[in-house]
Amino acid sequence: MLDGRKQNFARPGAALIAVLVTLGLCLVPATSASADPDQQDVERAEAKAERLYHLAEAASERYNDARVTLEQTRLRVRSLNADLERQQAKVDAMRSQVATMVVDQYQSGALSTASQVVLSEDPDQFIDNLGAVEAYNAQRGQVMDTFGTEIERLSLRKAAVKDEMKSIAALEDRLKSEKKEIDARAAEAKEELEGLEAELREARPSRSGGDRTAPVQASGRAGAAVSFAMAQVGKAYSYGAVGPNAYDCSGLTMAAWSKAGVSLPHSSSAQYSSGPHISESQLQPGDLVFYYSPISHVGMYIGNGQIVHAANPGTGVATAPLHSMPYVGAVRPG
Repeated sequence: MLDGRKQNFARPGAALIAVLVTLGLCLVPATSASADPDQQDVERAEAKAERLYHLAEAASERYNDARVTLEQTRLRVRSLNADLERQQAKVDAMRSQVATMVVDQYQSGALSTASQVVLSEDPDQFIDNLGAVEAYNAQRGQVMDTFGTEIERLSLRKAAVKDEMKSIAALEDRLKSEKKEIDARAAEAKEELEGLEAELREARPSRSGGDRTAPVQASGRAGAAVSFAMAQVGKAYSYGAVGPNAYDCSGLTMAAWSKAGVSLPHSSSAQYSSGPHISESQLQPGDLVFYYSPISHVGMYIGNGQIVHAANPGTGVATAPLHSMPYVGAVRPG
């Protein structure tokens, strides 16, 4: 009887196992692939587009940095040119003085005084005449020395202006090169995404604009900067843009801190040098956070391990986790 019962239980068990095996075999093809091939194509294309967007942004930030340097160079040239004009006027005035002195020396007083020194029989007159000649020669020597010094200063100023103009030409060439790379990388990324069918791109939720994660409350200048940056969430990303309808990464942080009364350069690498560096444990809302090496992206910390940033043309201005990109460091403006 016991053996019979065992056999009765064994048969349903075997049947159940057979059913499960059959079901399992039916399910294997469905569970062996985490996503259908089309969705995998979408994800691969998006990953490639993200890389291309980053390369374009790196070129864009180099472009921004070159523009900052170019403006600083132009300011130096304006200052040097003003100094050069003053020096040129000084040399021109001295040249006239020297010319007059030379003419006077060879046409009148100097030669006459020299002959009087030689011909005078009165010892006192001889001494007086000799003193006059020496004084005149000393004055002439001083004027000529000063004139030579001013000519040298003029030459140095002209050389400085020439060097700065060469720097401007090199920077302008660099800007053209970086702009070409920006356009090429951005076009590649756009083509990569647009090459997919619209329904395939819709297979994953859109990340455009991110969410509006509430920032930790901040006061003063930092609070004003965070409020402005958060108000831009959902707006577009555009290379070199500083608002009001679109931003690039350093354009957003520059515009936000400008609303707080703090001036920042339009360059992520330049912003990294714009204030004291702080550790990650010291982060407060409003602090600037930097990414990649060399630095090519900047965002703003808003608290709770989150940042707001102008991400890329595919995402726009959005919030993201602090460590969603290779983190480099942080700076506290103001």
